[in-house]
Amino acid sequence: MMSKLLATVALSVALSTPALADPAPVPHNVIIFVADGLRSHVVTPDTAPGLAAVRSEGVNFENSHSIYPTFTTPNAAAIATGHRPGDSGDFGNVIYVGQPFEPPYASVVAGIEDNAMLDRLNGRYDGNFLNERSLLRAASEAGYSTAVVGKLGPAGLQDVSARDGRSTLLIDDATGFPSDGGAPLPQDVLSAMTQAGLDTRAPDRGLNTYPGAYNMAGVHVANTEQQGWFRDVTTKVLLPRFKAAGKPFVLVYWSRDPDGTQHNQGDSLNTLTPGINGPTTMAAIRNASDNLQALRDALKAQGLEATTDVIVTADHGFSTISRESATSEAAKLRYRDVVPGFLPGGFLAMDLAHALGLKLFDPSGYEIEISDAVYPRQGSAVIGPDFAHPVAVVAGNGGSDILYLPGADPAGAARRIVEALTRQDYTGALFVRDDLGPIPGTLPTSLIGMSGTAKTPAPAIYVSFKSFGTGCADPEVCGAEVADTTLQQGQGMHGSFGRQDTHNFMAAVGPDFKAGMVDDAPVGNADLAPTAARILGLSVGGNGKESGRILTEALAADGRPVAHESKVARSQPAANGFVTVLNWQEADGRAYLDAAGMPGRTIGLKP
Repeated sequence: MMSKLLATVALSVALSTPALADPAPVPHNVIIFVADGLRSHVVTPDTAPGLAAVRSEGVNFENSHSIYPTFTTPNAAAIATGHRPGDSGDFGNVIYVGQPFEPPYASVVAGIEDNAMLDRLNGRYDGNFLNERSLLRAASEAGYSTAVVGKLGPAGLQDVSARDGRSTLLIDDATGFPSDGGAPLPQDVLSAMTQAGLDTRAPDRGLNTYPGAYNMAGVHVANTEQQGWFRDVTTKVLLPRFKAAGKPFVLVYWSRDPDGTQHNQGDSLNTLTPGINGPTTMAAIRNASDNLQALRDALKAQGLEATTDVIVTADHGFSTISRESATSEAAKLRYRDVVPGFLPGGFLAMDLAHALGLKLFDPSGYEIEISDAVYPRQGSAVIGPDFAHPVAVVAGNGGSDILYLPGADPAGAARRIVEALTRQDYTGALFVRDDLGPIPGTLPTSLIGMSGTAKTPAPAIYVSFKSFGTGCADPEVCGAEVADTTLQQGQGMHGSFGRQDTHNFMAAVGPDFKAGMVDDAPVGNADLAPTAARILGLSVGGNGKESGRILTEALAADGRPVAHESKVARSQPAANGFVTVLNWQEADGRAYLDAAGMPGRTIGLKP
C-alpha cells in the first residue's frame, strides 16, 4: 500500500513539475591564427605541412581575399572588428592624422604598428579610434577568456580599447618593456611563465632583424627565436590557464613570419629572382607552419582539440620588390645609398612635387631639397608652397601610397595629381574619393570599401603600383611590384592591388566547420569576426555597414551555400589612354576585391 502511495505521489509530482530542460551547450573555443604575409598558392604539404593539414582536414577557402589596401593594419582591424577601412578608419599602415601628436610623434603622419601610437589615436578618438567593437571585446564582456599573442601593432589592434592587461591578455614584442608600450600582465601569468622556464620579457628578432642595404644582403635566417617564445607562452602558459578556467576562450595568434623574413631576406639582392622564393623565405613559411602545428598539438594534449575551432588566415599575400622606372624623375637622380637608376624611397612624393612645381617637406616640417638628391626616408612627405599650407600629403606604404589633400582646392589638386600619375609607368590603379571626381583614369573609393563611419581623415587618392610576373608558371607565386620603400629590389613587399597580394591563405578546422570541404565562394578577412561570433554565440554588430558576412556555407550546423557573381568596373580613359579596371566578386551583398589596375600592369586582372 505504501509503495502504491509513493508511486502515486511521484507521478503527481512529475506531472505537476515542469520537465528540466537539457543544459545549454557550452560554446566552443576559437583560435584565429594569422600567418602574416602568406600567399595562398605557396602552401603545399612539402613547404608548410601544418598549414596544408588544416586546409585538407577542414575547409579550404580557395577563393580568399585580403582587404585592400593589402597592408597589415587595415586587415588586422578587419579581422578584429569585421569591418573594412571605410568604417574602421585604419586606411593603411601609415595614415595622415592632421594635427601632429606631441613629441616624439610630432608628424602629420602616423605609423599604426606601434602601441604608443595606438594609445595616442585612442586618446584623440574617444578611446577607440577604430570606432567598432572587436570580437575579443565582445567575448571578454561575455565572460570568456581572451588573449592575443604575436606581432607588435596588429596584436594591439585586436582589442584596441582595452590594452590594460585586466581583460584581454596582450603578449607582443613589447611585453616586459612598459616604456615601449608593453601591456601589463597579471602576476599569475608572469609566475606561470617563470615556472615554465620562460623569460617574462619578449626576445627581439636577433639575426632576423637587419634588412641589409643597397650593397649588402639582408637576413638569411627565419624569426625562430622570437616566435618560439610566443609559441611556448601560448602552449605552456595560456592554453593550460584557459583549461583551468573552465570557460570558453578566444585567442588571436599573430605570427610575424613569413612577413618579417620576406621583407628582410637577403637571398636576392638587387635581382628579381629568386626574389621571395629563396631558401630564407621557405624557412619562414615552415616556421609559421610549425608554430601552428605546435598549437594544435598542445590543444590535443590539453584535451581541448574537440571543442576548439582553429581559423587560419593571412593578412595579405606578398611580392618581390621592383625599384625600376623609365619615367620617374626621382630615379634619374643619384643617391649615395641607392643603386643608380633605381627608385629611391619617397619617389612618388618627389615626382609629384616636381610635376606640380611645389616644395617637398618631411612630415615633421623639414624641407627636402630634391636637387641635392636627398629623398624622403620613409616615403611619406608633404607637398606645398610651404609646410603650413600643404596641397598634398603622401603617406608612404609600400605597394600602394595614400594621398590626402588638405588644401583649399582638393578637387583641383586631385585632377592635377591624377594627370601626373597617369604619365608614370609605375602607376597601376587610381582611386579617388567620390566627392572629388569623377576624374578620367580613376574609379571612386566607395567601390573599394572606403566610404563609411570612420573617425580618422579619409584618404583622397589611393595609388596602387604596377605588378608583374617574373617568369614562373604562377605569377601569384613569383609576382613582383614597384614599391615605395627603402628595402632593396629582390626583397619583399605587399600593398598593391594585384592578385598576388589580395590572394591570402585561408582555411579552418574544428567541430563547427565542415570536414574536407573546398569552398569556392569568395571569402575575406572581414568575415572572420562575424563567423567566430556566430560560433561563440556573440554579436559584434557595428556602427558602420562595411562589414563582413557569416561564412554559413562552411559551417557544419548551417551549411547553406551562398550565391556569388563576378563583376567589372572600368574608368573613363585619361587623355593618354590610362584606365583603371576593377575586378570583384559579390556574395551576400558584400564585395570581395580581386584585382585593379591598368591592363598589362596588374597580376590577375581580367580586363
